Amino acid sequence: MSTAIKRNETMEQMAAPMTLIVGLGSTGLSCVRFLAGRDIRLAVIDSRDHPPCLQQLRDEFPDVALFTGAFEADVFEAAERLIVSPGVSLKEPQIQQAISRGIEVIGDVELFLRQVNVPVVAITGSNGKSTVTTLLGEMAKIAGLRAGVGGNLGTPVLELLDEANELYILELSSFQLETIRSLRAKAAVILNLSADHMDRYDSYEEYMQAKAVIYRNAETAVVNLDDSAAMQLAENAHSISFCMQAPRQDQYGICDADGVQWLCRGEQLLLETSAIPASGKHNQANALAALALGEAVGLPMDAMLLAIRSFRGLAHRTWFVAEIDHVRWYNDSKGTNPGATIAALEGVDLADESRSILIAGGDCKGADFSRLAALLPAYVRALVLIGRDAPHIDKAVGGAVPVVNAVDMNDAVRLAAGLARPGDRVLLSPACASFDMYENYMQRGEAFMQAVGRLG
Repeated sequence: MSTAIKRNETMEQMAAPMTLIVGLGSTGLSCVRFLAGRDIRLAVIDSRDHPPCLQQLRDEFPDVALFTGAFEADVFEAAERLIVSPGVSLKEPQIQQAISRGIEVIGDVELFLRQVNVPVVAITGSNGKSTVTTLLGEMAKIAGLRAGVGGNLGTPVLELLDEANELYILELSSFQLETIRSLRAKAAVILNLSADHMDRYDSYEEYMQAKAVIYRNAETAVVNLDDSAAMQLAENAHSISFCMQAPRQDQYGICDADGVQWLCRGEQLLLETSAIPASGKHNQANALAALALGEAVGLPMDAMLLAIRSFRGLAHRTWFVAEIDHVRWYNDSKGTNPGATIAALEGVDLADESRSILIAGGDCKGADFSRLAALLPAYVRALVLIGRDAPHIDKAVGGAVPVVNAVDMNDAVRLAAGLARPGDRVLLSPACASFDMYENYMQRGEAFMQAVGRLG
């Protein structure tokens, strides 16, 4: 046996049928809280010696059996059902063996869906899903609807359950979608698709198929006409679409009226793009997606436009930090894949001679950097690399722009300040996960903002 912690139950006592919760992060703990009062025999297993919610589980549920340090085959064999956290791959051998034995393998979102009888909006995509989820939540709030907003974004779904809610707005990752069976969304969207999490998926096609679950049985599919892969996955669904060009009558898009750019529905002008506080073309696309989803669930247009006017975007998502010596600094720490970084680079118009100094690097998750490398010369003056996979990114870029390496975030900010010219911007958009250096992207973004603050 490993160094697993076993409390209050021996393996012999666990011979009775039980539900095994796999993974003890915030999602796993929410599953324990949900099931503990329902007379269901529970156990928790985590391959880490000290998972994040270990002490909370001990304090709140001292009678729940806990196994840490390895995935023990005999623990899995004692289970009649597995509830797998999104951070745990279904390709783990013990999980694959359970599936082959016909054991039910689900996630927290599936548990949630079995409890809900009000409309659900489901949002996924490689980039922008947190922004669209939050913005749509603000639209519902202004419209006077009580909505539960969460999922992959912040609050685990089981903690959103409330009989007073009239609507649920869920951000769903590809990992969460892998374990869903009962989703019948009132409206669903795949905002965009670019290769991500290639350390977990064997191919881009496998990643796409995980995302495609969101459109299955959806009443309305919201479709991005600028993304051919996402369009393909929604071919057979009733849809409302959006694009970044002048739209057809039944679509959302961008119109030009006397030299002024507008969000529009068909020929109906809705809101000048300059009135959107969240900067960048990607945030215009996010606003269009939110409008289409809001239409699908019956939100009034006035409330939706008011929400867009007041929504500044998410922290750590192309967030303006400061202007120092005529150089503007932006925190896009949530840009955890090359597609997100491309959107951040393309999203802001710079003067002809101005460029971005890009700070990137971290845990690249097996990502393909070829598209980003091709884009760099048009937008980036220099690339400052940090983190474990900096050598891999440097090789992938292949000399497209000058590259310097930094030992940490303070060093990266110092180097970027020396490379920037008046009118430039410095953009932290790592195109990588943060786990090689930080607990999460939020901590990484805070480190960047603190370093910029010291510079100022």
